[in-house]
Amino acid sequence: MDRLIQGFDQFRREMTAEQREDFLRLATGQTPHTMFITCADSRIMPELIFNTRPGDLFVYRNVGNIVPPYAQHVSGVVAAIEYAVTALKVQHIVICGHSDCGAMKALQNPAALKGKPSVEQWLKHADVARYVVAENRPTILGEEGLRYLTEENVVGQLEHLRTLPAVAAAMANGSVRIHGWIYDIAKTEITAFDPLEGRFRPLATDPADVRDATPHARFSTPLAVASAA
Repeated sequence: MDRLIQGFDQFRREMTAEQREDFLRLATGQTPHTMFITCADSRIMPELIFNTRPGDLFVYRNVGNIVPPYAQHVSGVVAAIEYAVTALKVQHIVICGHSDCGAMKALQNPAALKGKPSVEQWLKHADVARYVVAENRPTILGEEGLRYLTEENVVGQLEHLRTLPAVAAAMANGSVRIHGWIYDIAKTEITAFDPLEGRFRPLATDPADVRDATPHARFSTPLAVASAA
């Protein structure tokens, strides 16, 4: 706790004039261009990774970067997405998984969830990824298996995202685009789901080359998954 307090004190003392202007401007409202849904993992820092300024990203974090499908029960992430789309008018929604994800490891090894009933229940929203990998790539284990599982989870959560009425309506009128990314912690690299090829590829650095995850794209066959290797 002392470290946090000292860090805040340093932040205030070393704040630039530009930063002070940013906070004064943001004191009365926000207009982020992107909603960024990622894991609660402490190693993932979107604002640092993307060199963004305050007000650029509307960030939501949870275990496993999960978006439950639309239902009568309202979760925090679903409420946040609805607010981002209808009130903040974000133009993009990114679902970003990451390497060495503890949630995905738990899907691989359900015994690790013993004594964690809430986490176990939450991860049922990611069970589609476990099932797809088990059915199509059952012999791939270890880090490679974890990578496939992480990829399939991102694709599965994109499918869930499309079931939310606010998102479906915004996608239909072209005001929102959705994206599936995976961040490699060790390599500091990002791969993005390419809906035309049905696999993850290195993130395009030219905005004109960035593809959104279209409604009909996902890993449809074992060959499509294998081609991502």
